Amino acid sequence: MEFLLNGQTKQYDGDPDLLLLTYLREHEGILSPKDGCAPQAACGCCVVQLNDKAVLGCATKMSRVAGGEVTTIEGLGDYRQRVYANSFVVCGGVQCGFCIPGIVMQAHVLIGHNPEPSRADVEKALTPHLCRCTGYKKIVDAVVTAAAAIRHEEEIELPKSDGRIGSRLPKYKATQLVLGQHHYVDDIQVPGMKHGALKFSDHPRARVLKIDTSAAEEVAGVVRVFTADDFPGDRFVGLIKQDWPQMIAEGEITRYVGDVLALVVAESDAIARAAVGKIVVEYEVLEPITDMHAAMQPGSPTVHGNESNILSRSATHRGDVEQARANSAYTVRGVFQTQMIEHGFMEPECAIAYPAGDGLEVLSQGQGVFEDRVQIAKLLGLPQEKVRVQMVPNGGGFGGKEDLATQGHAALAAYLLQQPVKVRLTRDESIAFHPKRHPIWMDYEIGCDVQGKFTFCKVAFVGDTGAYASVGMKVLERSAGHATGAYSFPVTDVVATAVYTNNIPCGAMRGFGVNQAAFGLESLIDNLCEKGGFDRWQFRYDNALDDGSMTATGQIIESGAGAKATLLAVKDEFYKAKYAGLACGIKNTGIGNGMPDFSSARITIAAPDRIIIDHGWTEMGQGVNTMAVQVVCNETGLSPSLFEVRIGTEAEQEAGMTTASRATSLVGNALIDACRGLKTDLEKHTLAELVGRAYDGRWIVDWTTKPGAPVEKVYTHYSYSYATQLVILDEEKGFVKKVIAAHDAGKIFNPTLFEGQLEGSIHMGLGYALSEELVMVDGRPQSTMLRQMGILRAKEMPEMEIIGVEVPDPYGPYGAKGVGEIGLVPTAGAVANALYQFDGVRRTQLPMRIPKRGLQKRDK
Repeated sequence: MEFLLNGQTKQYDGDPDLLLLTYLREHEGILSPKDGCAPQAACGCCVVQLNDKAVLGCATKMSRVAGGEVTTIEGLGDYRQRVYANSFVVCGGVQCGFCIPGIVMQAHVLIGHNPEPSRADVEKALTPHLCRCTGYKKIVDAVVTAAAAIRHEEEIELPKSDGRIGSRLPKYKATQLVLGQHHYVDDIQVPGMKHGALKFSDHPRARVLKIDTSAAEEVAGVVRVFTADDFPGDRFVGLIKQDWPQMIAEGEITRYVGDVLALVVAESDAIARAAVGKIVVEYEVLEPITDMHAAMQPGSPTVHGNESNILSRSATHRGDVEQARANSAYTVRGVFQTQMIEHGFMEPECAIAYPAGDGLEVLSQGQGVFEDRVQIAKLLGLPQEKVRVQMVPNGGGFGGKEDLATQGHAALAAYLLQQPVKVRLTRDESIAFHPKRHPIWMDYEIGCDVQGKFTFCKVAFVGDTGAYASVGMKVLERSAGHATGAYSFPVTDVVATAVYTNNIPCGAMRGFGVNQAAFGLESLIDNLCEKGGFDRWQFRYDNALDDGSMTATGQIIESGAGAKATLLAVKDEFYKAKYAGLACGIKNTGIGNGMPDFSSARITIAAPDRIIIDHGWTEMGQGVNTMAVQVVCNETGLSPSLFEVRIGTEAEQEAGMTTASRATSLVGNALIDACRGLKTDLEKHTLAELVGRAYDGRWIVDWTTKPGAPVEKVYTHYSYSYATQLVILDEEKGFVKKVIAAHDAGKIFNPTLFEGQLEGSIHMGLGYALSEELVMVDGRPQSTMLRQMGILRAKEMPEMEIIGVEVPDPYGPYGAKGVGEIGLVPTAGAVANALYQFDGVRRTQLPMRIPKRGLQKRDK
């Protein structure tokens, strides 16, 4: 067959059923279309133009291309590329960037048919697309802006910026992200590279009697099949507790359907996957343990042999709850249940490893290169200095890329074969494999006096942590530590339990146990206000944390309490709205609880026009690289155009996991420290004279207290951020019409990135509240289809208004606080409270699905 590709004639006589996406990426080396879910056709990351239509590359066979014309971003021409890139950069429509090239092509086709699209037109056109970062608002802004420029044959100029704190400096390397020029791990090719595919368990709980790989080994193109016995070192990994085997051995019991039994390495991904299908496993199938409440009972079968199913218990107790309850004028109690949900990052897991000297180089998309290094070295029995991990800025993480994924498997094969190896997961495999958000059961009780001041909070949390620990003990610890939300309670009794089951593991996800607690607490606060006749806004304001107030853990907020400021920011709109729900939130910055938070950073003058910033934090769309550049610009007055940012272990600028909303705060303070020497030298020398010099900085918080430690002063976390969200409903049908989000960032480094983080968080929070759920049935996911995860699309999003509040933090750089997670902490509670105002139904379980026909008003 013959067709045009980006204006050039192509001949193709291969398999007519080959997917266009595969042809473009593997035969032509055109990498702007991304594989986010092939062949599910659910995410839109692979959209290209075929003739005059936008098509999904993962759902279009080559037979459809015959005689046609295919266009990708690479073939748009300089003017169109420039307009699309600059519109997305100026409007802030790009974060991780993985979904954007497909969206650009959809926009290109739309503008070709409709040169003046409305926002509704754009939202409708984006129906095939998912974006997990942005909340779509700034994407729609970008498409409308690009259309206007093209209509008038105008240019879109990038804003001039000195890069200082508070400026709208364009996101670091955003142009490359928009145009598909940034290479994610799966885009990278290494000469001589082999491809790996994994054989997963067929049962959530079964004894593996025999793994027969003989037929797989005979498949032409197979290099080698690896099993558990091939690990030179310790195959058990884990961020806190090392209970997760990289492979299950014969004679052992599987703990969930994502357990790996074997790794096939072959000349191509297709051959490796075909060979995986030839592996025969003999099992003794066992009854899976799937109910966390039953798993807690004495005599229950155990997930981990002789070890209890109770992974952890976290507790905070202050005062006499029984006495406080007796002295309360009003009390309310409720039981709440939240659901398991999928992270939905657009880039599935992928890793490449290859020999480097007498060690190994690993290209990782994980959220902590130093944690990756520790675990990979352990798997291979190597000293850490023999393993180098380079962070490739990824296509979203949200906590789901904290645990070791395919990095260990790629490293094993590359080390033993002494050849480069890539191991990637399909979307189906990804959904069944990586840890999810914890479903948590909550029994909450709160009370207040006749004046409307809180008297006590009593709560029990039980969380299903699934098959392996991951960071489940810390998630439930965080639920306990945030059980009283953004409020001051004089008496508390909180217990949080993490329980093993044979369900998919649950670990870190944006909010980290805090949004579950906020849903229960904020719902009960409205119940208490109704019972006592209190004004919902005033009640929250009167009880909100202030400087000098005490959190659930007993920590005194010495300064920087921003809860009341965020409440004031939404006050007028709350009283104007007929059907509105209100909720507040608090979220820690930093891990704390006795664990150190630290960061190193280095500034190297490589040339008069090239300055390198080395740090160890993962860039996954949130903009940590941009923040790093802005800090150095702010400190030195140097131009942002001079800077290059690198992330990896080679420079030994150690950092922990990119989690707990802490990256900007920690790397910011480390860079401020590094800039002290640089500023001194710049007073006496030019950059040319400083070439070759390096400036190191470090910042550490090692003074937080462990839960229950006998200390005079409790410091659970070094910093907190605060928020209030107002959800306003349509007055006829009860749909969410608008979300007003007031968020205290301490100091807003970059307004564009700040807004984008919160809009994306609200999108995730609304999905959590209304539609998202990964249903488990007998230890298996009911579906591994991305489109069935309930992630909201552009046309389903309400209007969003972001209000920035700045109450400086005493420890954050320039007073900054983390905002990566707080944006979805109050959302579900605000939605639940708004719906209650509309129809009088108190919803205690997530998701709270609204029928397409709308809701029935309670006042009818």
